[in-house]
Amino acid sequence: MVLVPAGSFGAGGLLSQVAKEEQFQGKGGQSLQLHTHGRLGAARVLLLGMGLLKSGDHVVCSQSVFGSTIRLFAGEFSKFGISTTFVSQTDVQQWRDAMRPNTRLLFAETPTNPLTDICDIQALADLAHNAGAKLAVDNCFCSPALQQPKRFGADFIIHSGTKYLDGQGRVMAGAICCDQRDVDELFLPVTRTAGMVLSPFNAWVVLKGMETLGIRMQAQSQRALGVAEWLQAHPQVSRVYYPGLASHPQHALAMRQQSASGEGLGAAVVSFDVRGSDPQALRRNAFAAIDAVRVCSITTNLGDTKTTISHPASTSHGRLTEVQRQAAGIGQGLIRLAVGLEHIDDLKADLARGLDMLK
Repeated sequence: MVLVPAGSFGAGGLLSQVAKEEQFQGKGGQSLQLHTHGRLGAARVLLLGMGLLKSGDHVVCSQSVFGSTIRLFAGEFSKFGISTTFVSQTDVQQWRDAMRPNTRLLFAETPTNPLTDICDIQALADLAHNAGAKLAVDNCFCSPALQQPKRFGADFIIHSGTKYLDGQGRVMAGAICCDQRDVDELFLPVTRTAGMVLSPFNAWVVLKGMETLGIRMQAQSQRALGVAEWLQAHPQVSRVYYPGLASHPQHALAMRQQSASGEGLGAAVVSFDVRGSDPQALRRNAFAAIDAVRVCSITTNLGDTKTTISHPASTSHGRLTEVQRQAAGIGQGLIRLAVGLEHIDDLKADLARGLDMLK
């Protein structure tokens, strides 16, 4: 099972369901196609590059994307003659200034992992299309339940099925939603050769998870907002990154784009900086707060019904150079919290166990 027409699994099938939720429309008004593949969720970005790009092409990418994505564009793709310019997630002028005659792709994730920066999808889509390029948006944090980038002009929507689509951390999967012609011409030839395929059983597991996607995203987003408000008032927290807070720099944009459920929601990932006098103290305090938890699971995964907590500087962005890490805004005191379905009072008490001990 690699590239399958949207109706191939029936009206409620995995492929038709995600493609339908991403609001793609094919010729004749039929639902669009979804490409699904296994191994690692990051393989979806690899497939995008292998299918769309060639030597001599140029990519403009947000400098705030997931650490492995930065490594893929800056390292692996560069070996094959593909150059990438990294720009501010939120400054459209920087994206515009970075465009070249050979720019083939603009790549962003929104909200970003872990700082929850929001890009203006419509503005980037217009910029890409006016230059004859394509826009790819990683929609991992929101899922189609909260945000549908196709409505704002995105050409490719990227998902890590390991996260919210599954919702239980049981499988490793990824997906690209796109038009049928792109499936046939760009990605099917690659998958037939490279074997980026998802097993039928793992596809079924993701399908079962998607039956509760909408209610999970709403419930987890509501809990995340409550935790973010509580963290914002804690004396040992210097800053909270969460689009659902009015203090977030792109709050209004997030509420407009992340409203597929009928109301603007901030999604379920909250990041925050603990206080500290220097990088060593920040790192020490962050690990003290993380190590003290008993309810939250200390792991780099997210999207689970169980709340997870991690230290991005030593995990998701641990393989970046210090220059790359600083450009991405990842400090030693940063903690990422992916809020699950536990009672909010239990989560507050769990986080307070460590934060209240910091000096």
